[in-house]
Amino acid sequence: MLQISQLYIYPVKSLAGIAVNSARVTDRGFEYDRRWMLVDPDNIFISQREVPEMALMKVQIADEGVRINFPPKNSSFTIPFHPVSNEFANVTIWDDTCVGQFVSNDADDWFSAMLGIQCRLVYMPDEAARITDQRYTPDHSITSFSDAYPFLIIGQASLDDLNSRLSEPLPMDRFRPNIVFTGGSAYQEDSMHTFVIGNITFHGVKLCARCVITTIDQATALKNKEPLKTLACYRFRDNKILFGQNLVHEGLGEITVGQTLDVLKLNYEDRFVVAGVLS
Repeated sequence: MLQISQLYIYPVKSLAGIAVNSARVTDRGFEYDRRWMLVDPDNIFISQREVPEMALMKVQIADEGVRINFPPKNSSFTIPFHPVSNEFANVTIWDDTCVGQFVSNDADDWFSAMLGIQCRLVYMPDEAARITDQRYTPDHSITSFSDAYPFLIIGQASLDDLNSRLSEPLPMDRFRPNIVFTGGSAYQEDSMHTFVIGNITFHGVKLCARCVITTIDQATALKNKEPLKTLACYRFRDNKILFGQNLVHEGLGEITVGQTLDVLKLNYEDRFVVAGVLS
């Protein structure tokens, strides 16, 4: 039996995530997930790739907004759920450009001071519809300020297998998933074409290409060579290191830790051969 063991949301792109017991599925992913993002003076997104200290910004959902705590400077700031500013701009995430609404001058000043860079905070308004990559997804599928897709799923067995190959095991937060499940075999998520959680249908559309963020310790912001060095030995394909499955979905509602995943269809084309066994 496949069962949800962990759920995560990441309200501000590339800041720390929040472990939750339940999450509401909206048209573009989990509620609050990556609805805010930091951009540079050219309105291009900023991430831990350039500023690893972003990992140290801890996030929580409060009654008045999204509260950010930055322990290195013993400072905090609360992002209002609705921006104060009426200023909009086109912002860039990888090859995509979409509309972002600047939150406030106070937010810009606080994040710039904490991270030591010039940056501004933007929010994705409900009216913005960022279409996912049409090579892999239906034309009605949208996402927030995620790298490309509304959800990422990883099986606990996959991390356990990776950790068995490492000298020091790594926590799941290195990979920033939205959904983690137990049961089944390592890398079973590779072949999940269609599965259901409650009344919501998910489709696995593309294995996730991993970047240097996986090498950043989310507790210290220090970099290492792992896990990319080890993953490259057995999870390398088409010049990409792959770990986890990107998802799109049909339906709205809530999913909860403990719910089961019912797999309806497999995609054998996305399976790896790992140690002589199909993953």
